[in-house]
Amino acid sequence: MAATTHTVSNQAPPLVGHDVYGGDRALTEGVERHLDPELLPGVREELTELGRAAGSAQAQEWGAQANENPPKLRTHDRYGNRIDEVDFHPSWHRLLGHAVTNGLTDAWGREAGHLRRAAGFFVWSQAEAGHGCPVSMTHAAVPALRADPELAAEWEPRLTSHVYDQGLRPAGQKSGVLFGMGMTEKQGGSDVRANTTRAVALDASGEYLLTGHKWFCSAPMCDGFLVLAQAPGGLTCFLVPRVLADGTRNVFAIQRLKDKLGNRSNASSEVEFDGTWARRVGEEGRGVRTIIEMVAATRLDCVIGSASLIRQALTQAVHHTEHRSAFGAKLIDQPLMRNVLADLAVESEAATALTLRLAAAYDAGTAQERAFLRIAVPTAKYWVTKRCTPAVAEALECLGGNGYVEESGLPRLLRESPLNSIWEGSGNVQALDVLRALQREPQALNAFLQEVGLARGADHRLDAAVKDLLTELADLEGIEARARRVVERMALVLQGSLLVRWAPPAVADAFCASRLGRDWGTAFGTLPHSLDLGAVVERARITG
Repeated sequence: MAATTHTVSNQAPPLVGHDVYGGDRALTEGVERHLDPELLPGVREELTELGRAAGSAQAQEWGAQANENPPKLRTHDRYGNRIDEVDFHPSWHRLLGHAVTNGLTDAWGREAGHLRRAAGFFVWSQAEAGHGCPVSMTHAAVPALRADPELAAEWEPRLTSHVYDQGLRPAGQKSGVLFGMGMTEKQGGSDVRANTTRAVALDASGEYLLTGHKWFCSAPMCDGFLVLAQAPGGLTCFLVPRVLADGTRNVFAIQRLKDKLGNRSNASSEVEFDGTWARRVGEEGRGVRTIIEMVAATRLDCVIGSASLIRQALTQAVHHTEHRSAFGAKLIDQPLMRNVLADLAVESEAATALTLRLAAAYDAGTAQERAFLRIAVPTAKYWVTKRCTPAVAEALECLGGNGYVEESGLPRLLRESPLNSIWEGSGNVQALDVLRALQREPQALNAFLQEVGLARGADHRLDAAVKDLLTELADLEGIEARARRVVERMALVLQGSLLVRWAPPAVADAFCASRLGRDWGTAFGTLPHSLDLGAVVERARITG
């Protein structure tokens, strides 16, 4: 029926049918910069296909459905048997299946695997963020399992498979598996050495029974979990399968699903172990050292996830403002809105450049790059995830009331935005980890400073910021209380170095003037008006 009271006008059309990868200049240029030219045609093709899928109306509908129909816990079957299963909406399985099929759990054995996977994870997370949790943990489990060559030989081909094999069955009967982890407990949180879950050795070598609880165990329908428990020799890492080799269910009592702030699609649970069979990974008493490689990989995924969220929010803001008019002009052409968008675009490009640099360092695998990652990963995890929430909130405000309603998708992004700052160690944990590396691993600081130093002399504001940082690092008095301040400056000079070397002059100039030169306010949209803000905003537009 035709409307008689009004016509709908001055509204942005739906943002569908675009290429999330090919339309992102910072991302595509970054992949090309770090990738072997011989690999580029094939990688460009795979990421373009994934980008078009992520920007499709179908993928957006999957994301909405997975969050509108959250998982449901079934502790018992109709006869009273304990089954501890979680039912997901079909859209969850479609999202997860697409991720696995496109190699987002397969980085460790492919050429340029980490860069390809990081770019793919960045792209596909913009379809829906929640299902990225089991994708991330499955990917990250590989280096931890390599502490036991026998276990790695058995499980790694399943973890890196491109087949999404749904359902709980013995792992040996499946074409591909997913992994989760269980580290934190009620009484300890990030202090995992306070864990009380007990591990008692069986007669068979490496086999134990676990008794205890885990306060957070995401994606409980995964096929296996890496968990920490107290063995006679101290805190130890264990592999806990959901289904045992003979087909019986392992003891894995899901007590409840968490009612979370962020995504509703993923199931985060509390679980109880009571005589749960487990296989030791690594040596007794070296649980943290064994699982730390998994933690490092998931921390990088937190950086990727936050950078992806910032880009997605920016894309929505730019799309809306280039179609919406107010006070006689398109919003995107109005000076103050242009300042806001440019500021968000600078934040997004800095996060993207840092993300890809870290992924490329994983691929290089040299001693120098490993030392760089030791300090750069927690630094990036601290800063990029911290910047996510204010950036998403500002992008939502660009849409005004349209952004405040659920149909826009921005509220879902805003609820998701704090997650990566909390997961795998909150801000204080990351900042203190950087201090630990500074104090115990001088080669890590040397590698970091060498990376930053590659831009020496290119911008006077960057040079001055590096000098100030060195002064800050030389003063050890009250260093723990100043840890956030120090790590923030480290992150900014690293991002500044990357942008000065690789970004267009307008973007690098805006970053250095605001983040390093301190010609900036305390909110987005306070860049110096003399900058080439139009060029920065134009670069942020979706291309293609």
